[in-house]
Amino acid sequence: MKAIYITSSRRHLENHTINRLTALSFSIGILAGAATFFAVGPLSGYFFIWAATIPWAAYFALGANEAAFKGTITCSIFGVVMAWITAFLLINVPSDALLGFPLMAALTVTIAVIVMCLAASIPQLSAIPASVFGYSMTFAYLLQTPDKMTEDVCLASHSAIRSW
Repeated sequence: MKAIYITSSRRHLENHTINRLTALSFSIGILAGAATFFAVGPLSGYFFIWAATIPWAAYFALGANEAAFKGTITCSIFGVVMAWITAFLLINVPSDALLGFPLMAALTVTIAVIVMCLAASIPQLSAIPASVFGYSMTFAYLLQTPDKMTEDVCLASHSAIRSW
């Protein structure tokens, strides 16, 4: 009799999991469809679907709760700021740098990422995956979009932030 009870209990849990998975799948699918509509429709060129789906993934990877929501937002923004600082430093590395541009770029990124990860000792910046995603998304945008990784763009961003 006890074995039947356990089997019955497991079956109940499996059905509960399937229902939760189904609900989650539909909600993510609907949000992905809406994001696609905006990315290829009325906000084309302004709304990048990867910039929405990567933070969604971070939110779910971090636990899909209130702490994950706060961590995803805070740390993604922190990652963007760290990438902006790194981009500004990279733009100012001379092409004839003593160690060569590729090595100087690698060292600059290495130091920035170490600092970004060490900042996780501050509780509000402890979601390292979200920080890395924000950092990576920023460089994806800067490197894929012509004329964005320039000193003028970085300085304009700095001016906009300061005046805000």
